[in-house]
Amino acid sequence: MRVALLLAACGLALAQPPDPAYEPLARAYESLKAKDYQAAIDSFQKAILAAPERASIRKDLAYAYLKIGENELARAQFRAAMLLAPNDAQVAMEYAFLCYEGKEKAEARRIFDRLRKTGNAEAEQAFQNIDGPLAAGIAQWQEAIRKGADDFGTHFELATLAEQRGDLELAVEQYRRAWEVRPDRRATLLDLARVWKAMNRPEQADAALLAASRAADARTAEAARELLPKRYPYVPEFRAALELDVRNVELRRELGYLLLEMGREAEAEKEFRLLADAPFRDILSATQLVLLLYDRGDRDAAKVYLDRALAGPDQELANRVRAVLRMPQNGHLPVEETRQASPKEMAELSIKAGYIEDALRYLRRAHDASPGDDEVVLKLGWACNILHRDAEAFRWYGLARGSADPKIAAAAERAWRNLRPAQARFRVSGWVFPMYSTRWKDVFGYAQVKVDMHAGFALQPYVSIRLDGDAQSNAPPLLYSQTSLIFAVGVRTPSWHGLSGWFEAGNGANYLNGHMLSDYRGGVNAIRYVGRRLGGESAGRFAEGTVDGVFVSRFGNDFLVYTQSRGGYSVGPRSLRSQVYWNGNLTFDTGRQVWANFAETGPGVRLHSSAMPQSMYLSFNAVRGSYLIHDSFGLRRSYNDFRAGIWYAFVH
Repeated sequence: MRVALLLAACGLALAQPPDPAYEPLARAYESLKAKDYQAAIDSFQKAILAAPERASIRKDLAYAYLKIGENELARAQFRAAMLLAPNDAQVAMEYAFLCYEGKEKAEARRIFDRLRKTGNAEAEQAFQNIDGPLAAGIAQWQEAIRKGADDFGTHFELATLAEQRGDLELAVEQYRRAWEVRPDRRATLLDLARVWKAMNRPEQADAALLAASRAADARTAEAARELLPKRYPYVPEFRAALELDVRNVELRRELGYLLLEMGREAEAEKEFRLLADAPFRDILSATQLVLLLYDRGDRDAAKVYLDRALAGPDQELANRVRAVLRMPQNGHLPVEETRQASPKEMAELSIKAGYIEDALRYLRRAHDASPGDDEVVLKLGWACNILHRDAEAFRWYGLARGSADPKIAAAAERAWRNLRPAQARFRVSGWVFPMYSTRWKDVFGYAQVKVDMHAGFALQPYVSIRLDGDAQSNAPPLLYSQTSLIFAVGVRTPSWHGLSGWFEAGNGANYLNGHMLSDYRGGVNAIRYVGRRLGGESAGRFAEGTVDGVFVSRFGNDFLVYTQSRGGYSVGPRSLRSQVYWNGNLTFDTGRQVWANFAETGPGVRLHSSAMPQSMYLSFNAVRGSYLIHDSFGLRRSYNDFRAGIWYAFVH
């Protein structure tokens, strides 16, 4: 019987699934014994990936962070462990003490208050050490207010102490009073938003953030925008923000423009009148009001605001108003222009004056009045294109392509083709980059042809054929050439501020031996370019940088990071433009493979002729490189290389 029970117990033990975090945890604790805290931290992080719901791992990681002085990182891990194991008093105490050290008194006081109610004497003492001074400070400032103090500093200090003590109603009351005393200090709205959010009043919090996001102080505005929802505000949200910040001219003017875009002209006019009249006397709002009243034919009412706009300090704006209204520069309305201009004429005037939003509004009215006017249709496409409404512009250009007027049809055809790659259901794109290297005395060839499908959602699927090879295979494996054709299917994200992501799965066929190998890869790409471009209108300075993070299965599931930066000058006429620059390149990987860890620097030149396609150029680079890892891979530590190549890309 005993043997049977023992065998059953062994069977049950063997049947238990292995602990996925065992190996990284074993390495972590060995590293802790050796006082190699960074190695221990790396292993704890891997263990968390394997067992993310285990609070004990996060707790041990937090103590490892404390060993190297990373208190903020330790606090974050203690907080995560506390959320996973709310009954672990030790973790909660460590987190609360770190909050107190990090000047987060409100959070520390809240945790100590919870723990002291369970009979924890240490938490009781810590709570009194925080709460006592806060209570005394609140009483002091309240007494000052009772004696007549009504300045910004008094109300703000009282609000700060009340927030730290958890008296959120008092904090809101005093932050609002401080805001009323100093309405020019819109950073106070961030404090109000924070407290309202803690009180679970999201609408009021968003109203305060929206008002702060239109502050003149760039730091306050940016901080508010980071906290707002990632969409454009609705009209009720604008109105709620203006109830809180009635003096916010930028916010009210923006609401007026939004109402105009929505076709609610009467409401927009009301907002512009509020700004154009006392006490604001906003010239931009007066100008917009002139255009609205003039368009309606109310010349007498427009004249009041017109004189104000023309007399303002911004003479460029005044000249634009004169241009729209066909006025001579002396500021008097000509007698022959008293007739009401047509929507098409008003659109022309708005275009000349640079008011593209107004032009679009007038062009839509002109199209409603005369749908067969192909010139209006073409200009609708142009205006939408200028305003980055490419989908709508593509539709207007498509209509104008069928015009009986050959000039309109030809112009629409060119514009339609330029937009088609981004708007068409399917898009074919590709690039080719052959290159010769003196270091390897070999020609390398890189190319890709890809067919994208616009599926109507965030991820865009595609099929791809990629060439990655060379002519003689003189280079070490993987360094420059995989000697393969890679067939793959994948998905990518649209580019957002130069950042995009992708993933694909396929097979690589070695063209030397016919061997097939599964190929999975994906990553992120970021690109930034400032200054004059190679094929641009004028020469001048430029700088560019790219960062690629790529996972490649065929390199042992390695993750590589490539960074390339160039800075220099575009010189010469547009017919033969060149860029002279300095290279700075860095490559490294997580697998610590020798060939994938090196840095390069040196001069380079790009050449582009007007006889070439817009996306083609020649490149010549002389670099000095050095490997960052040393072993017996067979590569010299440092090297020189001269590379000459041709780049060409296309989209259909």
